[in-house]
Amino acid sequence: MGRFDSYSGLLSAYPYAFGRSDSRLFKSYALVSGLLAGLFAFMMVAAVLVLLGNTEGARGGTLTLSRTFYVVVGLFVFVPLVAPVLLVARRHRRDTPVDSRYDPALAAAGYLFVLSVYAGLVASMPETFTTNGETVARPEPAGLLAPVVEALYSIPPVASPLLVLAGGILVYLAHRRFR
Repeated sequence: MGRFDSYSGLLSAYPYAFGRSDSRLFKSYALVSGLLAGLFAFMMVAAVLVLLGNTEGARGGTLTLSRTFYVVVGLFVFVPLVAPVLLVARRHRRDTPVDSRYDPALAAAGYLFVLSVYAGLVASMPETFTTNGETVARPEPAGLLAPVVEALYSIPPVASPLLVLAGGILVYLAHRRFR
């Protein structure tokens, strides 16, 4: 019996799924999503700490709602990011018979989710914004992906979360289709 013959939670599910899956695409996603999930968790904790520091001594109400909003938005990004790994780990632990394309399909959906988060961030960028008292314009699209970036810029910033939502739904649909 090895160290990762089973798992007991999120952190141990990663090495378990990585070791049990035969898909190279999935193994690469497990590595990438593990790094991104750790980075994202660090950034969310830092953001909440900065928010708490900036609102120290303030009364509840709207500020309490904004603190909760940070956590909820964080979960809507974090859960679909780690879901493919958790689902594959669960499948292998239970020896559930599934389509042979299950692991690669979840990895592909996971990668598309990561791209949807990036696309949502690009789409949400305003034409101009102020940073350190200086007004800055968003960069002009250039290079091979200029048409894609231009299309993302044309999406209203209010609608940009729909890109991330679509990516999350894609992970769920891949799970349902190939299980």
